[in-house]
Amino acid sequence: MTEEVKAATEVVMGTQFWVATAIFILVYGLIVTEKIHKTILAIVGAATMIILRIVTQEDAFHNIELGVDWNVIFLLISMMIIINIMKPTGVFEYIAIKSAKIAKGKPFAIMAIFSTVTAVVSAFLDNVTTVLLIAPVTMLICQALELDVVPFLLTEAIASNIGGTATLIGDPPNIMIASKAQLDFMAFIYHLTPVIIICLIVYVITLKFVFGRKLKVKDELRQRIMEMNEKEAIKDPVLLRKSLVVLAITIGGFIFHGMLHFEPATIALAGAGLLLLVSGIKEPHHILAEAEWATLFFFIGLFIIIGGVVKVGLIKWMSIKVLEITQGNLFGTSMIIMWFSAFASAFIDNIPYVATMNPLIIDMAKQLWPNVTGIELLHHPDLMPIWWSLALGACLGGNGTAIGASANVVVCGMAEKMGSPISFKRWMLYGMPLMIQSVIITTIYVWLRYYVLKI
Repeated sequence: MTEEVKAATEVVMGTQFWVATAIFILVYGLIVTEKIHKTILAIVGAATMIILRIVTQEDAFHNIELGVDWNVIFLLISMMIIINIMKPTGVFEYIAIKSAKIAKGKPFAIMAIFSTVTAVVSAFLDNVTTVLLIAPVTMLICQALELDVVPFLLTEAIASNIGGTATLIGDPPNIMIASKAQLDFMAFIYHLTPVIIICLIVYVITLKFVFGRKLKVKDELRQRIMEMNEKEAIKDPVLLRKSLVVLAITIGGFIFHGMLHFEPATIALAGAGLLLLVSGIKEPHHILAEAEWATLFFFIGLFIIIGGVVKVGLIKWMSIKVLEITQGNLFGTSMIIMWFSAFASAFIDNIPYVATMNPLIIDMAKQLWPNVTGIELLHHPDLMPIWWSLALGACLGGNGTAIGASANVVVCGMAEKMGSPISFKRWMLYGMPLMIQSVIITTIYVWLRYYVLKI
């Protein structure tokens, strides 16, 4: 370890190290301030890295270790296409109205069901897409019941981040972790879904104590909900049937992609292509135009910036420091990563955070097991709890503040347009305690499962 620290120190003294580190810190700092759009910052930062030859164009676009992770990009693009085709069918409005009627118009029951539905849908669709689809119907229901829509939107956004943690495709950080660690869909189901189910149950019970007494409506207003016809929400039943079949095939492909020897991006791309083909869409321009291109280019720029600091040795230096703090204690390392990830992700976007942590964990593993390489290193039994700790901390930590996750930002924007803005302070008042609660649960889970029972 001494020789490696010495080598890392020599790298720190290099000019490129400091230039790359300065670019990295400047971009992150400006992202946090939100004064310049994060996509613009990522693209400018990436271009600067290449122009200053910290990374070459070959590194940026073709190097697996240093460049753009095209598996993540094409998985996101493909899922966006599938969802954009499904949107006009009205299936999400149908689910929301049906849920409200099942709740018999009772406000807390609606909140609990909507939160649960949002969490389940978010496990298989992008969180932002889920809240964009659920929120308009939530507003409709709240208007009918003459209720403040803010608590409903807030709880749905938090639920989307909880549910998205359960699967590989539920939250972008998981997609990034899966790609770098070469983990398949079923690994996330096996390791993360059980604890997320517990977190969701505790979350809904907690909502009863937080909002239960405040949510009251008159019987005549509840009757409005019962008179709504959810079947009228379905605008295109033929396209809906086609979409559901293709979505089921795609999710099946995710489950068995390890056995099929295809990357998740390939499965998603095949699903998107099939749905475009069978949907009867003659001109795909509007479907492609509605993809979140700003988010996609943010990812692309970010990957290149992270590649630059990996190449100059910053990540290696950071990984050695983490090992010095924990003195090689892997349980201590997993706990530090989980809790630091949670609070870091509450204040900075969890996407750039995970992009930074992925190579740090890989480099840390190289320090611990220098004679192990490839998939054996990435899947080392002692390293796996650290991957899961990163996923749980980064995804759940986003609930802490209004800027911690993309879904939160979207919900705040929608609330502001309605004239019911959610302040940063109000979000933290609810979000931070709920975030800490879920991370306490996952801490107990990781300790019990991987360090006590060792299963």
